[in-house]
Amino acid sequence: MYARSTTIHAHTSAIDQGILHVRNSVMPELTDIEGCLGLSLLVDRDSGRCIATSSWRDEDSLRASEGPVRELRDQSAAMFKGTTEVQRWDIAALHRDHRTARGACVRVTWLKAEPSRMDRAVDVYKMGLVPRMEDLEGFCSASLMVDHAAGRAVSSATFDSMDAMRRGREAAESIRTEGLRDMGAEQLEACEFELAIAHLHVPEMA
Repeated sequence: MYARSTTIHAHTSAIDQGILHVRNSVMPELTDIEGCLGLSLLVDRDSGRCIATSSWRDEDSLRASEGPVRELRDQSAAMFKGTTEVQRWDIAALHRDHRTARGACVRVTWLKAEPSRMDRAVDVYKMGLVPRMEDLEGFCSASLMVDHAAGRAVSSATFDSMDAMRRGREAAESIRTEGLRDMGAEQLEACEFELAIAHLHVPEMA
């Protein structure tokens, strides 16, 4: 399973119209493309940072979609009144406790490790971190996407609400710190987002 994430540096006044555009225009066209399994959209209304992630059945589908997705990306950038950056990932793990509802939020952590240690990092995430995250208040799901060649990865943990996510920050920080140590990885950044669209449709992988 593969994913393409597009980070949109949006004008904050255009976020709502951008969300509507992605939901009403991008999603129907995207899901008609062979091999596409779904889409999610994360939004930070304070900074204007939005992340749209599409999931793909295999690497061939991901590559074949580059042309039509580029056009959709350009249209979305115009609606968000922003610029875009693109990253491609291997979806290494995904575990769901329950479906999300309105108000769900996501804590995203970017990290790096030596490419030779990435397989160990994935194992630590699946066997060590996910079971502990399940005990956090309001936990919905967790995923890990990796770029093996670049030695980079991104972890996402979804919660029922912003309040639940905030109340669990201290415990989540402890889990993350110990996990990074066991992975032999370094945290690059951690941010919290509103889950504006949740239709990624990736099967259980943890």
